[in-house]
Amino acid sequence: MDAPDHAADSATRHVLVAVAWPYANGSLHLGHMAGAYLPADIFARYHRINGDRVLMVSGSDAHGTPITVRADQEGVSPVDVVDRFHPEFLDYWERLGISFDLFTTTMTDNHRETVHELFRSLRANGYIEPRTTDQFYDPRAARFLPDRYVIGTCPFCGAVDARGDQCDRCGKTLDPVDLGDPRSKLTDVTPEVRPTEHHFILLSKLQADVERWLEGREGWRNHVINWAQGFVREGLHDRAITRDISWGVALPDDAGLDAANDKRIYVWFEAVIGYLSASREWAQRQGDPEAWRAWWEDPAAETYYFIGKDNIPFHAVYWPAQLMGAGDLNLPTNVPANQYVTLKGAKASKSEGIGRTVLDYLDEYQPDTLRYALATNLPEYNDVELTDEELARRINDELAAAWGNLVNRVLTMTRKNFDGAVPEPVEPDERDTTILATVDAALERAGELLEQVELRRALREALTAAQETNAYLNALEPWRTAKTDRDRTATTLWTAIQAIAGINVAFAPFVPFASATLDEWLGGDGRLDGRGWSRREVPAGTTLGTPSPLFARVELART
Repeated sequence: MDAPDHAADSATRHVLVAVAWPYANGSLHLGHMAGAYLPADIFARYHRINGDRVLMVSGSDAHGTPITVRADQEGVSPVDVVDRFHPEFLDYWERLGISFDLFTTTMTDNHRETVHELFRSLRANGYIEPRTTDQFYDPRAARFLPDRYVIGTCPFCGAVDARGDQCDRCGKTLDPVDLGDPRSKLTDVTPEVRPTEHHFILLSKLQADVERWLEGREGWRNHVINWAQGFVREGLHDRAITRDISWGVALPDDAGLDAANDKRIYVWFEAVIGYLSASREWAQRQGDPEAWRAWWEDPAAETYYFIGKDNIPFHAVYWPAQLMGAGDLNLPTNVPANQYVTLKGAKASKSEGIGRTVLDYLDEYQPDTLRYALATNLPEYNDVELTDEELARRINDELAAAWGNLVNRVLTMTRKNFDGAVPEPVEPDERDTTILATVDAALERAGELLEQVELRRALREALTAAQETNAYLNALEPWRTAKTDRDRTATTLWTAIQAIAGINVAFAPFVPFASATLDEWLGGDGRLDGRGWSRREVPAGTTLGTPSPLFARVELART
């Protein structure tokens, strides 16, 4: 949808920022950060500065098959794996400044109850029914195999290592029985097909509604809407939402299947419900259990889902279908799915061990510099090749050289020549008003781009404004006029400080730690939330903080 115009009363906006739930089966890499978590945080921070009511939620997916696969490999329980990696995720968010209102897990009682409620609503509305179906069974392991425990040849592209739920090469969602030459991931034997009873969601009954809804989406990224529409036009097939497994959300007591104790609600259906359950958990923690409704039931509320492109079918097709079938809950405003980050030509992959972990980079980079370098390389429309050399170039040549240096030299010159206080301008001329108008226009364009989830272009506006302000300083040379024309110097530095205050707002969603520090140096309290997306004047006479380099340059080890 087009970005709504709420300029008249931006404080009434409710913006839900729903972020992909990572499997708690291993450390995250930069592809995860650039794919979903950093973009979501940038977007949320912009809206908070704008004065909007933001709720940003996610959590560790505790029931994904990759967790049980790792648990089986290590001879531990799935909960042991989750308990190892969930705290690590929390550490990422704190150190990188990823500002979740709640980051929970799918193991909570609240999540189970919410899943059961949605299950019952869909069943009551005629969209869930039990059926007997065929499922692969490993005779050597004596157990039915969840989809990801079956690997084989993709029927669409011929990839020989496709999983039973999805092919990573072509992105098609699959059913295990569609695979050629299937084999069990547990024992490598050829599995047998055996009948079993499961609940199915009747997606075929929801196809027309989903297709009609997708046709009305405007402003979505082409690769998202084209994929989603093409997926639906191929036909939505009824899909099992339970599996013969022992780890996951148990079925409701009234589910009605035989041997229900040996079945669980399958993760593809259950995990996306986490956005709703996390919102409810957040409300409960605030002491207002009904507060979540403002984001989920008010038609004016906006909902944005930040995911990688492999999750498009689940968020742009299946999850809207679940919401439609349950009734009375808001559908996505936008699903700004990113493409992949590649490292030396291979997609960054946790399961394949491709890519250094986030903690590796945080040991070498400042959080803000890592955020900036990633933000300039967000894979919004195309896969992006990421190298340490590119990260360092962005930090050293752009962030530190253009923005950090601008701040340092203006504040240092002002403290040196005007006793540490913002000087009074004397008859500003067209050169001064022009640069401030340039900064204000860049800030306005950045806001418009952030509304459209065009984050890279918004960051470019901030950087360009810094470069223009540097050019303004170089033309007027306050370091030279300080010796000959105090009034001109005062006006130049006053103007530069006002420009810096505006540029700081534009940079704030991207480099929040430095922006808070700079705001304090300019006489603020370091808190930009709710001030509005506009330049705040720094009054003459304001005592400036003592500047120091905001950003450390990155020195790569020579090989």
